[in-house]
Order: sequence, then structure tokens, then C-alpha cells
Amino acid sequence: MDKLRSVLSGNDGNDDGSSNILQAVDEASTLGWGTRVKGFVACLVIGVLCSVLGVCCLFFPRLGVLLFIVFYTFGNICSLASTMFLMGPMKQLKRMFDKTRALATIMMTACLVLTLCAAFWWKIFGLALLFVILQSLAFTWYGLSYIPFARDAILKFFSMTCSMCIK
Repeated sequence: MDKLRSVLSGNDGNDDGSSNILQAVDEASTLGWGTRVKGFVACLVIGVLCSVLGVCCLFFPRLGVLLFIVFYTFGNICSLASTMFLMGPMKQLKRMFDKTRALATIMMTACLVLTLCAAFWWKIFGLALLFVILQSLAFTWYGLSYIPFARDAILKFFSMTCSMCIK
């Protein structure tokens, strides 16, 4: 259990002794393990509920699409924020921008922002729905980066499927 706790909190044993002010503040303001798990579960539940509520709002006339976009995007933001409880914000941000998931993080963040811009600023709901789809794909691709070899398996599956379709 201690090994799981240390991995989830980002302490992988590679402490080179170089700490800056942000790391000191992060370490000084850490939460207890139980509080972190409770925060993670609470944020994740709120995120999932908002996403489900957004899908349910699609059936409302007029404002349904706008409510879907807002709730779905807020749900994704809450789901993403939930993981920061496990590792801490600074360690999570460092992991989000590792070379293996930096592109997925940028795409996911851009799609979140562009979805809200298309809905509220540009008021083009078809474009907002397209960004919601791209947001979902980017969030999934980002999530798969935490599972060893998952991205490779997905790419291999689609390459085999495409090669079978061509024949």
C-alpha cells in the first residue's frame, strides 16, 4: 500500500535534492492520504455527474445544446482536476507535460477552450459540438497515456482494421 501511495503521490524515488520554492510550497501544503482520496472521489463524481447531466440536457429544446456543452466541458475539467488530488497540482502538471503526453494535454486544453469559445463567443453550436467530440477524443488519448502500452495497442488495432478494410 505504501508503494501505491508513493507512486500516486509522485514520489518515485528520484529525488536529486534540487527543490525550488514551488516544490517547497507544494510539500508544505500537502493533504493527508485520506483527504486526497476523498477529494479525488468527490471531483471525479462531480465530473461524471456533470457529463451525464450534459447528455441529458441534449433533449431540452432551445438551450439543450448550450447546456450540454457547458456541463460536458465542466465535467471534463472536474475529472481532470480530480487527478490533481492524488499527486498534487505541481507534480500532476509536470506529468501532464511530459514528452509522452504533452501533445495530448495541449490538444485537450485547446479543445476545452475552443468549445467554450464556439458556444459563448462565436455562437456557432455546430462548431462547438465538433470541439466536444475532439475534446472527448483528446481526453481519451490523454487518459490512455497513463496506461502502459495502451496507445500502442490502440494504434496497432486501428492499423490492422484499416489494412483489413483496404484488402
